[in-house]
Amino acid sequence: MAQASHLKLDEQSLITSQLVKKHTTTSDVADSTELKEKVAQLALVLDLARQGFESGTPAADIVDRLAARLHDLRNQASPVVWQQLIPLAQEHPVSEFLKQDPFTRWSFDKPRGYSGDASLLDIYYKHPSADEIVASSTELGREIYAYTSEAASSVAGRERRDILARTVDATAERVENAEVLAIACGHLREAELSTALAGKKLKRWIGLDQDPISVGTVNRDLAGTGVEAIDGSVKGILRRSYSLGTFDLVYASGLYDYLPRAVAIRLTQRAMELVKPGGEFLFANFSDEITTDGYMETFMDWPLILRADKDMQDIIDRAIDRNHAETEVFYGSNRNIVYGVIRKHTA
Repeated sequence: MAQASHLKLDEQSLITSQLVKKHTTTSDVADSTELKEKVAQLALVLDLARQGFESGTPAADIVDRLAARLHDLRNQASPVVWQQLIPLAQEHPVSEFLKQDPFTRWSFDKPRGYSGDASLLDIYYKHPSADEIVASSTELGREIYAYTSEAASSVAGRERRDILARTVDATAERVENAEVLAIACGHLREAELSTALAGKKLKRWIGLDQDPISVGTVNRDLAGTGVEAIDGSVKGILRRSYSLGTFDLVYASGLYDYLPRAVAIRLTQRAMELVKPGGEFLFANFSDEITTDGYMETFMDWPLILRADKDMQDIIDRAIDRNHAETEVFYGSNRNIVYGVIRKHTA
């Protein structure tokens, strides 16, 4: 899909499949026997799903089986073979059924030019701003959405929003006139759940995002609350381009899913420069335990860099001096998202 004209991607975060391919080019050649075998397996999986739709099988059953089979196929195939399977899946006739789902369709079409945009999150958050998008879908699309919006990865995404709000509130309880920074803030929907913000207990809550539509949405919806969104990118943070001051809490909730390891380490180092003594940095990543990965990479065209707890700890260990901070890595309740926390020691 063409990138949205209003947004110039800084290429530090791999937020389109094109950027992923550009930064992960490999000289590996697919084994012809494996490729032939996996193409045949994929064709069977997709044909069964198409036949299910045509015969009126409940949409949830079809998509559940399809997602499970794509997950298994992704795990069984070599990375170079899997990359060749993705466009075959996207071109299969079953995609015309699946893209009736507003969640799948928005992700694949990328109206803002990149994966995982804030409006896509609103769709799986079931936020009122997405009601019209869902309502305008076909009956089949809404049936599929009833499943995809309740998949474990979507549930984990909503829990992540709740965890962010609770973390902000805990910061406000710990520190008077707390200052908060959200990196790649999107629409900052966690602010709507924050009792600290509602109770005017925050000195400021800054949201940084490279998408001007997200920045404008935050400043419109949260005007007069002490929240301010500003234009900013990963590249800008790495270059120390912004005079932001320091914060009691800095967090990045949906950004590390698109960051190569080296960039993730550098960003963590820069983020910790923005944390006050006694403050903390929280970052989240979809985990390598999710089972919707095959569906996301094919029909949603939504590639993610998945990480385990050891990968999060590795980023932390390479970014900071453990003598100056306490760290924690934990999973969300269904283990589809993993979190890293770095708490800076007081001076």
